[in-house]
Amino acid sequence: MDFDLSPEQRMLQESVSRFVQDAYDFETRTKVIAADAGSDDKLWQQFARLGWLAVPFAEDLGGIGGSAVDLMVIMEEFGKGLVAEPYVVNTLLFGGLLGQSQNHSIFSSLIERIIAGELQGAFAFLERQSRFELFDVTTRAEKDDNRFILNGEKTLVMNGAAAEQIIVLARTGGKQCHELGTTLFVVDANAEGIEKTGVRLMDGQKVANIQFNNVVVSAQSIVGAVDHAAPLVREVVARASLALCAEAVGIMEKLYTTTVEYTKVRKQFGVAIGSFQTLQHRMADMFIEYEQAKSLLYRTVCSIDEQADDIEKNILALKVMVGRAGKLIGGDAIQLHGGMGLTDELDVGHYVKRLMMINTMFGDADYSQKKFAQIMAA
Repeated sequence: MDFDLSPEQRMLQESVSRFVQDAYDFETRTKVIAADAGSDDKLWQQFARLGWLAVPFAEDLGGIGGSAVDLMVIMEEFGKGLVAEPYVVNTLLFGGLLGQSQNHSIFSSLIERIIAGELQGAFAFLERQSRFELFDVTTRAEKDDNRFILNGEKTLVMNGAAAEQIIVLARTGGKQCHELGTTLFVVDANAEGIEKTGVRLMDGQKVANIQFNNVVVSAQSIVGAVDHAAPLVREVVARASLALCAEAVGIMEKLYTTTVEYTKVRKQFGVAIGSFQTLQHRMADMFIEYEQAKSLLYRTVCSIDEQADDIEKNILALKVMVGRAGKLIGGDAIQLHGGMGLTDELDVGHYVKRLMMINTMFGDADYSQKKFAQIMAA
């Protein structure tokens, strides 16, 4: 199988790489995450002008109709630059739910604003008790004539602090953990009855806990079908998980290469520490883990683009690999840099924190391995 990128994909890769090198150094990133919104509107507008926000959307929605490979190319480069802008959240999750729903034409104006860089959105699905279970939902939407009344709380909503529109996963039927009976609603973030509490995660990302108190939403705000949100949510979350794993692979490459370069200049006993055989073995282990994760990423990307039958297994396996490889590579990168590897002034610790957060999103390595084993045993 040919894993070479097409000329268009290479151009996309070079475009993102140049942006990271020229406009997104570590100091810029530090300023971005320190802002109240957790992102920079000027940089987001640049994403729009470069066409990156149009990549995931179909051509009939004004997008480019990009493949999983295109997303992988973008996210790997974002990982190398530790880009904090909410590309996955706003474009792949919020935008993906709108664009891949059967009634996407209703939300065409919102999709156009996403592609133009004019709209920030979020997907509120996590609850305090749900942990990694997507459909452990207690937030309820009670039907009242031609509208719904929304009550409940969503926690750690990514981009929730800056979002103008929020897609909320709520229960319209069924029991607490049932997939059947869940429905998606687009809600104005400034609607009456919404209360937000901003939270800063350890990787600097800004999220929000959101309380919904008798929030009125119209029937026209439903994304997809009533009671049948699960298939759409699973499809979009799978694509977002792949993107996050691609970002993690980019981070691993950056940590590995940075560590190797550091060991060439850091001296102990009058020689570079990179000449010590024990440390060479550890760096070889880092490289092997990175290459294995990248290989499995390629396999998963191909399975998605080919609509293979083993997509779910591949994504779960990739999550396991990324979680464990990230732990080894991140730990060794910090240890080989010594005490300074944990300081805020050095970017190494920030890359490791981001790897740790990616591991927890949509199920960590242990959870993913358990789900993988269940599928294989079925």
